[in-house]
Amino acid sequence: MSTTESTAGSDLPPDDLQPAWEVAHLFPPQGHWDESDFLRIHTNRMAELVDGHLEILPTPTWVHAWIVDFFVTRFKRHLQDHSLGGHVFTAVLPVRLFEGTIREPDVMYFAPGSEPPAGEEYPSHVDLAIEVVSEGSDARKRDYVSKRHDDAKAGVPEYWIVDPFERRITVLSLRGGQYAEVGRFEAGQTAHSELLAGFHVQVDDVFAKV
Repeated sequence: MSTTESTAGSDLPPDDLQPAWEVAHLFPPQGHWDESDFLRIHTNRMAELVDGHLEILPTPTWVHAWIVDFFVTRFKRHLQDHSLGGHVFTAVLPVRLFEGTIREPDVMYFAPGSEPPAGEEYPSHVDLAIEVVSEGSDARKRDYVSKRHDDAKAGVPEYWIVDPFERRITVLSLRGGQYAEVGRFEAGQTAHSELLAGFHVQVDDVFAKV
């Protein structure tokens, strides 16, 4: 029987256009993923583990990558100019927020002492996380709701939401286990950090390529 005949009368594409279903059988179904399963499949394609579910993240666009690079450059300059310790990284770097949940902030700052202990490959604490919002309702909900909740639960002291579609930066500071808004900063304004004294960015500069 030919491929065309085998798929006639069904909604499935020809065999040579279908996903490699056999690979899926090597891993657990949704809701049953653990950290070892996640780390086995983790590649340069950004993914996160959330409550036993694997989430594949949108591929970054040019604007997204430009904004991430902008923040990394500014953070590193600030740390150097003020002789501050710590490290600034971008995804792809898994951060184990708590059991069963591994996130990858677009930009992350680790204060001195937040490095993973010797022998551990991935960090379990981040001091400041920045998420650049991607296109689509799922991405917006992930950055504005899901990751905000998870980072607060994990005790991440400061969380930034950088929204190129609204041209707005929301800075959140952890207070009593919940995030409080430091501010919502828009065109013509300056967004600033409470965690890193003196660190600030002009909103117009952040979205110069949008």
